[in-house]
Amino acid sequence: MIKTCKFQNKSAWGWLFFARNYSSREQIIDSSDPTKKICKIMMSCPKLGLDTTLNQSGIRVTPDIVEDVLKRFENAGMLCYQFFEWAGKQRNYSHTIRAYHTMIESLAKVRQYQIMWDLVNSMRAKSMLNIETFCIIMRKYTRGRKLDEAIYTFNVMEKYGIPPNLAAFNGLLSALCKSKNVRKAQDIFDNMKDKFTPDSKTYSILIEGWGKAPNLPKAREIFREMVKIGCDPDIVTYGIMVDILCRAGRVDEALQIVKDMNCKPTSFIYSVLVHTYGIENRIEDAIDTFLEMERNGTRADVAVYNALIGAFCKANKLKHVYKVLNEMNCKGIPPNSRTLNIILTSLISSGNTDEAVRVFHKMIKKCEPDADTYTMMIKMFCEENELKMALKVWKYMKLKRYVPSMHTFSVLINGLCEKGNVTKACVLFEDMVEKGIRPSRVTFGRLRQLLIKEGREDVLEFLQEKMNLLVQEPLCD
Repeated sequence: MIKTCKFQNKSAWGWLFFARNYSSREQIIDSSDPTKKICKIMMSCPKLGLDTTLNQSGIRVTPDIVEDVLKRFENAGMLCYQFFEWAGKQRNYSHTIRAYHTMIESLAKVRQYQIMWDLVNSMRAKSMLNIETFCIIMRKYTRGRKLDEAIYTFNVMEKYGIPPNLAAFNGLLSALCKSKNVRKAQDIFDNMKDKFTPDSKTYSILIEGWGKAPNLPKAREIFREMVKIGCDPDIVTYGIMVDILCRAGRVDEALQIVKDMNCKPTSFIYSVLVHTYGIENRIEDAIDTFLEMERNGTRADVAVYNALIGAFCKANKLKHVYKVLNEMNCKGIPPNSRTLNIILTSLISSGNTDEAVRVFHKMIKKCEPDADTYTMMIKMFCEENELKMALKVWKYMKLKRYVPSMHTFSVLINGLCEKGNVTKACVLFEDMVEKGIRPSRVTFGRLRQLLIKEGREDVLEFLQEKMNLLVQEPLCD
């Protein structure tokens, strides 16, 4: 059994102290990179002074710069919107459809639906609306468990001069299925399939939805209906069937579908099979499937390698994991944040925290961590009572101009509360709200209890007023 280390080897943390060098390099880059300069201003400037500071920076924005900044700050809805509004007033610049779409997604994340619809109206005035605009809104509503609003969005498309077509119909069904509302999607499909002639994508969406319900008999029924009406399954449909059968533990049936297909299996299908064998601790079968894929001439992508790495992690074969990483490097296939997260999850869950830190240190030079990576590392340090290290990861994340997600904020705030550092927790909480990120009830409740316990009702009232600025806006236009 691997013993949990308490980070006694402080040299292992040398990487965390490169921040000063990193920061000095950033200053050099910032002077010539307008995107990074804007990000630095947005991360450090108070909300009230942001427009003035941006004006004084002398930066001339372009569509590429604006789109990049909006994407980087999509977790910070209202801060993102403030920049969007500022950019829209600059000379010789007009927002692109992509900029509008990114902003709509960001606003929906923090439930600022009224502003979101204001942007839709702005796009309509400029004749910029398209099917994807409404598909984005439908997806965001269903993720927020607002099914009626998603359906309303579909029904109101005609009013905005965009008649709903099969792509929009598929978009609505997909949004409902991905939010685990496949029964509602099926009802809508049954009522409207005469108006929109279903294609292979329509049926694939429903098959996947029922497969994840999980309701394998219903998924099979939809597959048979698809074939019966003469709609030929495509490689995506086959891939979905293989995936849901593997999830249901019916690997032999999945293999039969692969055998009966009239086309060559894709890397996705192979990744599903490798992943499934890994979960079932059938490591030899996972390796054989990977080798078979190579023999069949299908080029391995990062998803297949991630599945193989996951299989080795499950079998606790860390040396093989590093061999796979080396092979990826030799073949010019860079790891992604998913690769990093699979390895870190395995190491942390087995108590091998020192090795997790070493892997994090090494791999951030090859791939960009995502919100899950930072959240995982900060949570690990908090649970190991290494709050200083958690704060150093937080600092590194901010130096990289990465805007924390709600979960990342919550993990560190809860860690600070656990250690009794309520003042620092309040500063982070305020920063979170300032960026337009809606805190969870659990996080706010934890902080509230500690503030009352310390007799700091004035601070609680201040934070509550901040929270009130993020009140839920009307859901529709």
